[in-house]
Amino acid sequence: MNNRAKQLEAFDRLLTIMDELREKCPWDKKQTLQSLRHLTIEETYELGDAILDNDLNEVKKELGDLLLHLVFYAKIGSETQDFDIADVCNEICEKLIHRHPHIYGDTVVENEEEVKQNWEKLKLKEGKKSVLEGVPRSLPALVKASRIQDKVKGVGFDWEEPHQVWDKVQEELQELQEEVASENQDKMESEFGDVLFSMINYARFLNINPEDALERTNKKFIKRFQYLESKAEELGKPLMDMTLAEMDVFWNEAKKL
Repeated sequence: MNNRAKQLEAFDRLLTIMDELREKCPWDKKQTLQSLRHLTIEETYELGDAILDNDLNEVKKELGDLLLHLVFYAKIGSETQDFDIADVCNEICEKLIHRHPHIYGDTVVENEEEVKQNWEKLKLKEGKKSVLEGVPRSLPALVKASRIQDKVKGVGFDWEEPHQVWDKVQEELQELQEEVASENQDKMESEFGDVLFSMINYARFLNINPEDALERTNKKFIKRFQYLESKAEELGKPLMDMTLAEMDVFWNEAKKL
C-alpha cells in the first residue's frame, strides 16, 4: 500500500489533471453541477454493483470514477468562488470531529447503537427540525424506507423484539388480503406499501440489507432465466412457443447449477 506522501501526491495529480481538462477539453469545459448530476448517480450505482459482486478491482475503478466527480464539482465551485476542494475536505473534517465527541471529546459510549443515537441528537442540536430531514427525497423507495427506519431508531422509536415486527408483517398481509377481496385498487396499493415497509423493517431486525437481498434475487433470477433462454435456443424453439411445463424443466435445471 502507498504511504501518506504517495497518497497526497496521487490526489494532487488528479487535481492537476482536472484543472487541465477544465481548461482544454471542450466536453469538460461545458459541464455544470446540473449536467453532472445524473452521471454521478449512474457512477454510484456502478460502484454498488461492483461491491455486490465483490469485485475489488472493479470497486477500485468505480471509486476512481466517483472521486473524479467529487473533484469535478469542487472545481466548478472554485470557478464561481463558492467553494473549492479544501473547503469540501475541511467541512467534512469539522463535521466528523463534531459528530464523534466520544473520540474528540469527553463523551462516553458503550456500543455502536449509542454512537448512532448521539449522531441523531447532535444533528437536531445543529438546527434540523426533524431526524428525517437527512433522508434524500430522490432516494429509491426501498432504500428510503430503510433509511427512514434507521433514522427513527436512532431516537428510540423502534420495536423491541423481532417477533413484534413479524406480527406486524402478518397484520399488514391480512389487511392487504382484505383490500384485495374488496377490489379497491387505491387501498390495495396503500396496503401493499405497508406490507413492503413492514418487511423492510423485519429485514433490519434480521441484520439483512433489503436492497442487497432483493438485488441478489434479481441476479439469481436473471441467471436462471438466461439459462432457460439458452436452452430454448439450443432446441431452436422460441420461448413463447414453449409450454410452462417445458420451461419448468430448464428452470429447475438452472436452480441446481
